[in-house]
Amino acid sequence: MKEKTIENKIKTYLKTIDGLYFFKEHGGLYGTAGVPDIICCYKGLFIAFEVKAESGKATALQDATIKRIRKAGGIAEVVRSVEEVKRIIESK
Repeated sequence: MKEKTIENKIKTYLKTIDGLYFFKEHGGLYGTAGVPDIICCYKGLFIAFEVKAESGKATALQDATIKRIRKAGGIAEVVRSVEEVKRIIESK
């Protein structure tokens, strides 16, 4: 499954959760390199998802950003499916 397809399924799921705010980080000229694809706020928690296809790997910059988010007390994960996102959200 393509990364974009997984991302769209995740966004569809996130829209169903009452009280959850999220946005898609758009890279490119006006985005910030290394920032995870989807940024959420849920129950006062900062949650970031870097979406990858099954065989995809986070870049060194993405890994460094995920570590910085975790160090600051946020939740940041590389995810490859809606099921992974559900597990993270439902654990909060």
